[in-house]
Amino acid sequence: MLEIADLTYRIGARVLFENASAFIAEGWKVGLVGRNGTGKTTLLRLIRDEAENTDNAIRIRRGARMGFVAQEAPQVETPLLDLVLAADEEMTALMAEAEIATDPQRIADIHMRLAEIDAYSAEARASAIMIGLGFEQDDLTRPAREFSGGWRMRAALAGVLFSAPELLILDEPTNYLDLEGAAWLEEYLRTYPHTVVCVSHDREMLNRSVTHILALDDCRLEVFVGGYDAYLKKKAERMALASSMKAKQDAQRAHLQKFIDRFRAKASKATQAQSRIKQLEKMQDIAVPLESRTVPFHFDAPAQLASPLVVLDETDLGYVEGKPVLKQVSLRLDHDDRIVVIGPNGQGKTTLVKSIAARLPLLSGKRVASGKAVMGYFSQDQLDELREGETVLEHVRDLEPDWAPPKLRSLAARMGFGAEKIDTKVQNLSGGEKVRLLLGLLAHSKPHVLILDEPTSHLDIDSREALIHAINEYEGAVLLITHDIYLAEACADRLWLVYHGRARQYDGDLEDYRKLVAAADRPKDDDAPKRAESTAPAEAKPKSSKYTLQRKLETAEKEMEQAQAALARIDAALANPNLFTEDRARGESLLKERTHAATALARAEASWLEASEALEG
Repeated sequence: MLEIADLTYRIGARVLFENASAFIAEGWKVGLVGRNGTGKTTLLRLIRDEAENTDNAIRIRRGARMGFVAQEAPQVETPLLDLVLAADEEMTALMAEAEIATDPQRIADIHMRLAEIDAYSAEARASAIMIGLGFEQDDLTRPAREFSGGWRMRAALAGVLFSAPELLILDEPTNYLDLEGAAWLEEYLRTYPHTVVCVSHDREMLNRSVTHILALDDCRLEVFVGGYDAYLKKKAERMALASSMKAKQDAQRAHLQKFIDRFRAKASKATQAQSRIKQLEKMQDIAVPLESRTVPFHFDAPAQLASPLVVLDETDLGYVEGKPVLKQVSLRLDHDDRIVVIGPNGQGKTTLVKSIAARLPLLSGKRVASGKAVMGYFSQDQLDELREGETVLEHVRDLEPDWAPPKLRSLAARMGFGAEKIDTKVQNLSGGEKVRLLLGLLAHSKPHVLILDEPTSHLDIDSREALIHAINEYEGAVLLITHDIYLAEACADRLWLVYHGRARQYDGDLEDYRKLVAAADRPKDDDAPKRAESTAPAEAKPKSSKYTLQRKLETAEKEMEQAQAALARIDAALANPNLFTEDRARGESLLKERTHAATALARAEASWLEASEALEG
C-alpha cells in the first residue's frame, strides 16, 4: 500500500529524514511514534504530497484513495450530518448527477454504482460514526456554525472515517475526544477494513488498535510487529544486545592494542603486530543508541493538612442562575485521594472541577474547604493565558519578583527550560513545552490539591510517562480529567462519573467503563451503569473492582495502625504496677478499652487479609 525508499528531507539546515525507508502492506494498522519535534507530522504531510517534491521516495498503490483530517469542519449553515455525507465525494457526485441525468442507461449505471457503494444506508452509517464520536442525535441536524472548533474537528474526523479511504491518515485523532470517543475510535480502527497510518501518543490506543509500529528515531524509520509495548520490549532487547556486543568489541580492541604496544618494537613479533594493526583498522565500531532523556516533572510535597480538604454538600453547579449543569452534588476530597473524573464531553466534568477549585461560584449548596488548602488548577484553556511576546524567564519571574536572575534561571531549569530555551518567547514554544511551563508555574505554589483537566494532549509518550511518575510521587490529592486511559489507570484510585446532570462515585474500574462504552451501552440515568454491569455474564466480571479492593485494603491498613497505636498506649498505662491500687476504676476502664482495641485490630486484620487475597487473585 505504501512504500518509503531512501527518503532524505531537510528543513533549512536541520535534517529530519536521512535515507529513511519503510514498507506498509495492505490492511496494516500502523502507529507512527517518535518524540515531539522529530518530524512525524512532516512525514504525514510528505505522504499526502503537501510538502516539497521528495523525488519519488514515497510511493502509494495506484488508484488508492487517501483520507486525512486536514482541518476542522467549516462554520457554515450546513447541518453537520450533511457535511459528513459530503466527505464521500464519489457518492455525492453520483447523487447530484442522478438528479439531472436523462439517459436511461446512465441512470441505471448510476443507481447500480450507488448500490455497490452502499449509498442507500449512508445516512445511517454516518450517524453511527458521529454518535460514536460523542454527538447526540439532535446535533446531527444542527448547523456546523453552532459548534466549537473541537466539535467541528470531530465532525471532520467523522467525515474521513465515513468516506472509508484505502489509506487512512490520522494525526493525534484522540486530542479532541473524551474517554468515550477514544474507546469507540480504538474499536473502530481495530476493525477498519483498510490501511491506517496514525500518529498518536495514546499508549492504550497504540496497544489495542494497531498491528505494527512505525518508529521514527535518529532520522530513520523502522517497522515493528505488534503494539507499543511489544515495540518497547524489542527496542530494549536490541539496546541490551548492542551494549553486550560493544563491550565484547571493546575488550577485543584492548587485547589487540595491548599486543601491538608490547611487541611492535620486537623484530620477531613485528609481522604479528602489523597483522593486528590491520585487524584493528578493519574493525567497524558498534554503535549503541543513546537513550533520549526526558526532563522530569516535579511537584513538591505540600504542607500537611487534615482531611477532608474539600466537601461539596448538596450543591448545584453551573454558570447561569436557575440552569444548573449538575444538580445535588455531594462529594468529598481527602488529602490522599487519586480520582479520575469520567463521563462524555459536555456533561459537566470541567464544571465540577472548577467548582471544587473555587474558580466557579456555586448556584446553591455548600462548599467547605480547609482555609489553608492551596488549589493547583491546570486547564488547556490556560495555554491561551500565556502572554504572547514574553519569554519563559519573564513568566517565571512573576512567581518570585525579588529573586536574582541566576536563581530564577535555576528555577526555570528545574521546570525543564535550560539556557537554550529560557529566553524563548512563549508563542515559539511547542504545545508540550507550553504545558510543561504551566505545570511548572502551578507546582511552585506547592498545592494541596492538583486538578488537571486534559494535561496530556500536547505531550509525547515519554513526557506522559514522566508526568505519571510525578503524579504518583506527589503527596497531595489529585483530581484528573483525561482521555488517556493509560495515564488514568496508572494514577487513579477512584472514579467519579459525571453524566445526566449528576456527579457521583463510580464503583467499577476504568476497564469496566471502557467495555461499557465500547459496547455502545452508555448510561441513560443514575442506575444505568449498574444495569449494564448486571446484564454481563456473571463470570465475566469480578465481584469487586481492583480500585474498590485497593481502597478497602488502604482503609484496613489505617484501622490496623490506629488499633495498634491504641493498644500500645493502653499497654503502656497498664504497665504501671500501682495502677489498680491507686485508681482501680481507671485500670478496669483501660482493660475494657484494650478489649475493644484488640477486637478492632482483629477485624481490621481480617478485612486486610480478605482484600489482599482478592487483589492477588
